[in-house]
Amino acid sequence: MDRQTVYSISLFGSQRGDEDPNAPSPSRTQQALVDFIMEFHLDNIFVYRDQIRENVLVKQYYCDIDIAHLISYDEELAHRLTTDPAEIIPLFEAALKICTHRIVYPSQKNIQLPEHQLLLHSSASELSIRDLNAGNVSHLVRIPGIIIGASTLSSKATALHIRCRNCQHDETIPVTGGFSGVSLPRTCGRVRTQGDNADKCPLDPYYVMHEKSQFIDQQILKLQEAPDQVPVGELPRHILISADRYLINHVVPGSRCTVMGVFSIYQQKGSKSQNGAVALRNPYLRAVGIQTDVDHTAKGNAVFTEEEEQEFLEMSRRPDLYETFANCIAPSIYGNKDIKKAIACLLMGGSKKILPDGMKLRGDINVLLLGDPGTAKSQLLKFVEKVSPIAIYTSGKGSSAAGLTASVQRDHSTREFYLEGGAMVLADGGVVCIDEFDKMRDEDRVAIHEAMEQQTISIAKAGITTILNSRTSVLAAANPIFGRYDDMKSPGENIDFQTTILSRFDMIFIVRDDHERGRDERIAKHVMSLQMGGRGVEEQVQAEIPVEKMKRYISYCRQKCAPRLSPEASEKLSSHFVSIRRQVHASEMNANARSSIPITVRQLEAIIRITESLAKLSLSPIADGTHVDEAIRLFLASTMDAVNQGEGQGSKELMDETNKVEEELRRRMAIGWQVSLATLKREFVDQKGYSEQALNRALHVMARRDTIQWRHNGAAVYRNGA
Repeated sequence: MDRQTVYSISLFGSQRGDEDPNAPSPSRTQQALVDFIMEFHLDNIFVYRDQIRENVLVKQYYCDIDIAHLISYDEELAHRLTTDPAEIIPLFEAALKICTHRIVYPSQKNIQLPEHQLLLHSSASELSIRDLNAGNVSHLVRIPGIIIGASTLSSKATALHIRCRNCQHDETIPVTGGFSGVSLPRTCGRVRTQGDNADKCPLDPYYVMHEKSQFIDQQILKLQEAPDQVPVGELPRHILISADRYLINHVVPGSRCTVMGVFSIYQQKGSKSQNGAVALRNPYLRAVGIQTDVDHTAKGNAVFTEEEEQEFLEMSRRPDLYETFANCIAPSIYGNKDIKKAIACLLMGGSKKILPDGMKLRGDINVLLLGDPGTAKSQLLKFVEKVSPIAIYTSGKGSSAAGLTASVQRDHSTREFYLEGGAMVLADGGVVCIDEFDKMRDEDRVAIHEAMEQQTISIAKAGITTILNSRTSVLAAANPIFGRYDDMKSPGENIDFQTTILSRFDMIFIVRDDHERGRDERIAKHVMSLQMGGRGVEEQVQAEIPVEKMKRYISYCRQKCAPRLSPEASEKLSSHFVSIRRQVHASEMNANARSSIPITVRQLEAIIRITESLAKLSLSPIADGTHVDEAIRLFLASTMDAVNQGEGQGSKELMDETNKVEEELRRRMAIGWQVSLATLKREFVDQKGYSEQALNRALHVMARRDTIQWRHNGAAVYRNGA
């Protein structure tokens, strides 16, 4: 395990006597690899011959080989490649060089070709970072994950040209190993002839001549387990990856990929001195292939089989798909039909647009659930995390601005700064579920303003100025200021958010825990049947579409469909938006106060996005009038309902007067007393000069709070509580 020469091999037979006599010699292995490249074909197409020719003609000396092809051609060779890559990969690269000579330059005998690089990819089983152990050292492994850091490019020497200071003797020494350094010879290696009387060269005579050395580009990546693969209660593990030549600048932080490489070990600088632990080594991966997920939303499953596609197309033609899909979202939660429909729209998303001037309009839908405790908001968020192809769940109190956007870290070895993406960057192309949204500090909440509308995160810290992508939907859950929603107060007094953040939410739902006997009985029966038998009595749909199938269907829709509005739909939308604005303006004039939930052009774009997502759900390329009607209904049932919650509450003066009347009523009536309504009117309106409207509101508020009860058909008031 301690050998540094991970990538060196003797091409002239082994010097040791304990080699297996039956093992094929390097030259025979190399010949077999040359034959594979030259002879392998699929349907009379010579895959690798053509690939080498195309690459070399554009001056790119590499070949990307599928291990499955090698297995079908020569299983033993493929097995040796995976178990002993240190020996086979250099032979393979030498074989590529021979093949290039034969294919591209057959007539030129002495042409000098540059070194070739072998890239490998495979669809074989993946191994998670936490499953890597000592048994995998020096083996070929395939590891999925998410890139969280990428270093700047550095030049790694492959051959150092050294010269003796004393006698100008030149030598070239090969550099092997991944992160390990190389030590220069201590003594001069000049061969002395018998008549040579020159003084012996001193110790350490060599210096490096950089201009004659050979270098390749190298980049160090940091691969972390994908958040959905980390067991609960564990920290995500990460591993360093050494990528060189054609694999550099292949991925950026935040991209999900599968890395194929040789699991190797290196000794950290200065670790020898620590407790004399000479044999301890740190693991890293020498990359021989990096496959990125082409479409972020596909999460490695970008390929759909024909049977799957057929099944999805049949599913999209179902007339009741929208209702069924909504019912299959968190089927164990009773009711909340509109919220489930809104979540179905959020999972699908609208169509992203890039205008001719380069301006981008987001297609992702943001939803805010605001309401009483115990209304299963967090359970809905947890379900979305499970069903969305890419999702990250975070709680407001445990999230800082840097944790949500990006943080600047310093590399321990190079002392360079680098960026590590936060939750919004890692969930690029998916959903971020933020629970306890109201418990976040204001300065942390401001950090996601840009991410929610422009879908980018701008960083200017520690000399790093950059922009990261965060094309993600936000599903947030929050409680009102008083813990519960107070009907007697306007939305502005219940909601502790600034209008800047509220306007970025496409749909705002106020989730109420209403006291109604019939509903309470149904919920109780539903919860009891869930606890006893695991099935809800009321919700017999019992997940017609399984979660995995939903996840694949969402990936398929997002990948294949980007609907556009029909002319009739756009006409209907614009006229509706104008009427909504007029309605909000009228209610603002009546209340003599601005609405706390703004209705701006963003809300028009929101209805457009909802319309497109409804069309996308049924894989329809054009969004028509029916989609617009449902989108407007959803918008009215969510955001407009929230705007109108406080309507009719009257002006600020009336609210203040109502509070004063309520205080006097509490002083006037002791607990257990009963007073006629006529007496109260005479005292408060005629004698003390309060308005009758304020008295009626105060009595209504106290009745809602069970402080008083109406008796004798509303003619008398009885004080029954504090």
